[in-house]
Amino acid sequence: MFLVFDTETTGLPKKWNAPVTDIDNWPRCVQLAWQLHDAKGDMVSNHNYVINPENFDIPFEAEKIHGISTDLGRKIGKKIEDVLKIFIGDYEKSGFLVGHNLKFDINIIGSELHRIGHKIDITEKDVLDTCSELTASVCKLPGGRGGKYKFPTLIEIYSTLFNEKFNEAHNASADVEANSRVFFELVRTGVFDQSVFKGYAELVSNLKNDANTPIPALGLKHQNFKKESEKIRENISKLEEKEIKTIKNIPDSLKQTPYVHLHNCSQFSVLQSTSRIIDLVKKASEFKMPALAITDKANMMGCFHFIKTINSFNNNINNELKTKIKPIIGCELNICNNHLDKSHRDDGFQVVFLAKNKNGYENLSKMCSLGYTSGFYYVPRVDKDIVYKYKDDLIVLSGNMYGEIPSKILNVGENQAEEALVWWKSNFKTDFYLEIMRHGQENEDRVNRVIKKFSEKHSIKLISTNNTYYVNKEDANAHDILLCVKDGEKQSTPIGRGRGFRYGLPNQEYYFKSPNEMKLLFKDIPEAVVNIKELIDKVEEYDLSRDVLLPKFNIPESFNSKSKSSEEIENEYLKFLTYQGVKSCYETVSKDLDDRILFELDVIKNSGYPGYFLIVQDLIKAAREMGVSVGPGRGSAAGSVVAYCLGITKIDPIKYDLLFERFLNPDRVSMPDIDIDFDDEGRNNVIEYVIEKYGSNQVAQIITYGKMAAKSSIRDTARVLDLSLGDADRLAKLIPNIKLKDIFEKDEKKLSEELRSEDFSNIKELKSISNGDDLQAETVNQARVLEGSLRNVGTHACGVIITPDDITNFVPIATAKDSNLFVTQYDNAVVESAGLLKMDFLGLKTLTLIKDTVKLIKYRHNIELDIENISLDDKKTYELFQKGNTVGIFQYESAGMQKYLRDLKPTVFEDLIAMNALYRPGPLEYIPSFVNRKNGKEDISYDLPIMEESLKETYGITVYQEQVMQLSQKLANFSKGDADLLRKAMGKKIFDLLSKLKPKFLDGGETNGYSREILEKIWKDWEAFASYAFNKSHSTCYALIAYQTAYLKAHYPAEYMAAVLSNNMNDIKQVSFFMEECKKMSISVLGPDVNESFYKFTVNDKNEIRFGMGAIKGVGKGAVKSIINGRQNKKYNSIFDLTKNIDLRAANKKTFDSLVYAGGFDSFKGVHRAQYLHDNGDGVSFVEKALKFGSKFQENKNSSQVSLFESFGEVQFNEPEIPDCKPWSTLKNLKQEKEVVGIYISGHPLDDFKLPIEHFCNASLDVLNDLNFLINKELKIGGIVGEVEHRISKNGKGWARFTFEDYKESYDFRIFGEDYLKYKHFLVENNFLFIRILVKEGWRDRETGKSGDPRITFLSFQQLQDTISKNAKKLTIQLNINEFDENKIDNLKKIFSKHKGKQQLEISFFENKEKIKLTMPSENHKISINEDLISSIQKNNFHFKLN
Repeated sequence: MFLVFDTETTGLPKKWNAPVTDIDNWPRCVQLAWQLHDAKGDMVSNHNYVINPENFDIPFEAEKIHGISTDLGRKIGKKIEDVLKIFIGDYEKSGFLVGHNLKFDINIIGSELHRIGHKIDITEKDVLDTCSELTASVCKLPGGRGGKYKFPTLIEIYSTLFNEKFNEAHNASADVEANSRVFFELVRTGVFDQSVFKGYAELVSNLKNDANTPIPALGLKHQNFKKESEKIRENISKLEEKEIKTIKNIPDSLKQTPYVHLHNCSQFSVLQSTSRIIDLVKKASEFKMPALAITDKANMMGCFHFIKTINSFNNNINNELKTKIKPIIGCELNICNNHLDKSHRDDGFQVVFLAKNKNGYENLSKMCSLGYTSGFYYVPRVDKDIVYKYKDDLIVLSGNMYGEIPSKILNVGENQAEEALVWWKSNFKTDFYLEIMRHGQENEDRVNRVIKKFSEKHSIKLISTNNTYYVNKEDANAHDILLCVKDGEKQSTPIGRGRGFRYGLPNQEYYFKSPNEMKLLFKDIPEAVVNIKELIDKVEEYDLSRDVLLPKFNIPESFNSKSKSSEEIENEYLKFLTYQGVKSCYETVSKDLDDRILFELDVIKNSGYPGYFLIVQDLIKAAREMGVSVGPGRGSAAGSVVAYCLGITKIDPIKYDLLFERFLNPDRVSMPDIDIDFDDEGRNNVIEYVIEKYGSNQVAQIITYGKMAAKSSIRDTARVLDLSLGDADRLAKLIPNIKLKDIFEKDEKKLSEELRSEDFSNIKELKSISNGDDLQAETVNQARVLEGSLRNVGTHACGVIITPDDITNFVPIATAKDSNLFVTQYDNAVVESAGLLKMDFLGLKTLTLIKDTVKLIKYRHNIELDIENISLDDKKTYELFQKGNTVGIFQYESAGMQKYLRDLKPTVFEDLIAMNALYRPGPLEYIPSFVNRKNGKEDISYDLPIMEESLKETYGITVYQEQVMQLSQKLANFSKGDADLLRKAMGKKIFDLLSKLKPKFLDGGETNGYSREILEKIWKDWEAFASYAFNKSHSTCYALIAYQTAYLKAHYPAEYMAAVLSNNMNDIKQVSFFMEECKKMSISVLGPDVNESFYKFTVNDKNEIRFGMGAIKGVGKGAVKSIINGRQNKKYNSIFDLTKNIDLRAANKKTFDSLVYAGGFDSFKGVHRAQYLHDNGDGVSFVEKALKFGSKFQENKNSSQVSLFESFGEVQFNEPEIPDCKPWSTLKNLKQEKEVVGIYISGHPLDDFKLPIEHFCNASLDVLNDLNFLINKELKIGGIVGEVEHRISKNGKGWARFTFEDYKESYDFRIFGEDYLKYKHFLVENNFLFIRILVKEGWRDRETGKSGDPRITFLSFQQLQDTISKNAKKLTIQLNINEFDENKIDNLKKIFSKHKGKQQLEISFFENKEKIKLTMPSENHKISINEDLISSIQKNNFHFKLN
């Protein structure tokens, strides 16, 4: 392949022969463009990137040549690292480098690669330069050295070859296009021939054409950088002019005074600000502000991210022109009268608090937490008692117009405002400042006059602020839309108070203004600006990051010793528990095992986390004692022998060759991470245990931030702007699964490579829409600003925090709707950095499933099955895997996995571990080879004999990360820590780290006597696969759970499937799916029965699964419990017996009605379902009478009067008479079942129509879920009509919406126009229909030319019961010659004589052994094909086929 490339730079080098490592000599690259062409000359990739000039400027003289200014580069440029990464990808595919004066460009790229630490040498490839003696001889231009022709410029060689001008020189993209054309023309004309490069013959044969015409231009469009730079310069000039005017009006005393914004809301002020923290920091840096504050509304969620972002910014400053920023943490709290009083609404006053130091931060955190935990009423609130308690090291600003002092000035009176001021001053003294704002509002002017008066009277300093809610002035509209999203309003609703109005800011002045804008605003009060420096000087810098703090683990007194530290005691106790566990885990302790245990304990000791292991083992021990199922392990923790001996994991790492250093790197101490699986029903019990052990004030869950994603920001914005639902939906559907930011800012070429062609076409349409001036364009453009805004908060699914003391001593906390526990205000991304111990308690449904199955086995067979100690070489279990019968088997149930299991035919547990690791994107392609090697169809080979030991179990294929780690130690003497680093570098593609480790691997391997060439191959193979290689520890753990489920399904199929159904009761589609699996397994699933059913699905004495009553709507746990208790001594014999023996407070009429509909009373002989709900004209159903009878019976039985006659036996009552009425139809029975359960239980309405559906339908409704694959296809579908709605359109025409249902799915159809008029008489609920439809391409938009969604047209409707008679043309009877006799002939003659007609009959004779088949049409018999005929044929067991 040929790589044609060119660069534009900041100038020329001082020394042309200097090495590329002399980075001061070689200019910087500002544009890199290239094309990759294949051996035929076809372009396979085309790239053009402007480079972001980080830490350098583009000189004016260089800009004059190529047009790329510093400002343009910073606006549209990409990071050099990202561009070079793509370039190297194409470079490695190429065989030749092509360019004009290419040595210069090679040096430029080489120098840039050196700057970023990349080791690749791009001089290794052959160079084909269009600036050479060969091209000089083509142009024949005088002026070369020694009387020779001079080397031509690109313009000169281009003009010579093509007789046309080339005007776009010095744009790398245009130069590359021109140079590629020049190069291929030089090849075509034989200037560059076989003497110049190999591969000439193949290339020239593809370039020559019959007309012998020159190579055509590609016709690419190139950006005019000079024009773009000029536009930016014009905009900057306008801003500079404005800034100059502003500066002129600023008093000299303020010009050098720094200004800092101290009242800023970020996106963490949920739905109240559009300002991203990173954008605030960038803006502060742009304005050279020495500090920046964050003061979100009533929460501190953004504080950690704020400090982290500023620290990162400060650490990366390597330009003297940039100013370091001091972070100031604050919060705008709501101060109410009494935070505990929730008798009336009091949102309080909004007052700003800033932390002076770490102690101030902790006090602010306490107040903020109390606002949620005890003061929340509509909003989080605190009162002045709390403020007084936690006032130390805090600075207070009086706040905006909703602050106590401004609000009282406006709404109560100056005297009351002054009283409030006195309280704040007396408590905060010189740390209390009066905030003065100028957003151009009348109410502010009124407040400011009084504030200035108070300032003078009470000697309180003024601080000028701008309450910022968005970064740029042009974001004001997006911010207003966000406020509408918060309140569910339309933007067209006027801003104001009261009904018919909405909340909104009065103008567009609430943006992050420049220091000069602020100084100009307050030029008459210069001290309000000057005082800011005094305030920020009071603030100390501090970090919120810290090492993880573990809660204290209580160690038995016998281990406590005053002479030893707590750390020493913890280590000793951990060692004691480990060796206690060794006794039960291993029969003998070999020296290798003992060494491994001591090594692990030593690493744990050095890491400083023995307490962590003690806490985890205690939780798991407690869980098991409570009867909670615990998983065998999860993730890399299964590689620890210590964890195995402590009972934390159930996988022996020695047996399965799992590595401890994959879990804890001995060379680099980091917090261990043990995730724990509990059965999902018992998980909450474990959390309750943690709360009880450590205290509710030390346990919390983790908050999650729900952000506006691309599609939701479009939909929200569209709703606020009142864009039609159809247009909003269309815009949302144009967005693939990427951010709007990426769509509009990422390089189009890169996007075209990453996206499917359809998705790329959609985003181009979206961009086109955004360039318009209509409501759709506004929606897209405003949604871009809103994307990423916090929309709501929730709770992390499994994360639990445990602290050594009151949690508010460490982080601010809040409350969440979906959790009884407190939640941290910091999210999962930062809680560990904040020093909190995070444990993941995962609820795994499969563990509940296993637990339920074991209970059913005990209940049915009285067998105590110890599932954790079953044999791992059970033949029956492996047969199940080999057949692919893995529906319902954890992680092995997909159709693809079933196929591969049938191919593989696993025989050992290691096969299952490998399949679990391989069946995922990437390594999936290695499965066929794995299967073939396992089954002896492919040779197993190893690059080096020593590799066999590590790769033998996976048949020579590297499947696990652990194998790479082991082999790096064996082959190249890597330490355990370096081996883990290699695993991490390959898995996460950390190229810098890989480039450092590769020489170490090659050198180490050579030292051990291995060929460097083979080592290179091994390394290359690892790089290709290691990014996909999976964690063996995790695979082993989950393969074990899968094996356990398969064992249960193989040995106790009914019990296992009952548990599967129970654990999917809330997903009725899954229940239906697993019921189908039961049918395939020949296990009957019976409807609910009050004499056999429990809450969950169970198995009866006949090995049939009985439906759980918990799956019936309207039947609660209390009712089920009462029904089960009432039948302990004997089964119920009637509804009266039932009502006499259950607690009727738990089971009401609705419960009984639901049981009737579901068939729960069907076992009571002599009464059908209709009778239970029938009334004899008195308006009281039989069920109600039975309930009254039972209630009266129980009342009398329990009364004191009855107790006098106990010796005379039960008091007798006359049972109500069972009414006589007609039974419901089968269809009604089934419909009622579906109403209360969600599926048909005793059958399906279509069961009577299986024959026409099987023979004449070619699709089921589930295929309609994606119509794109069905365009121009005719589908025939049979089903039953559900709900029907007949409607009239705006133009007065009728149409209908109807639901149609088959065995698999239901679908909502819409029918219009003539089709509606023709077929509307078929649209009757419960009508059985045979429908023919055609899927057509969507209507084409005349303006865009783009097709809409595919549409369905109706070809015909028929009654399903008429399908056979109307569609069957021919009946073929299939007869086995060996089983044919006179009786069969007579039977057939009788059948045909009864059904004479006009349709064709065929007889097909066959004999399987000799593979004979003869089909003959009947000349004597013409038949009428109908249901009766088919029924007669089926009764006589004749095989047949309908056409």
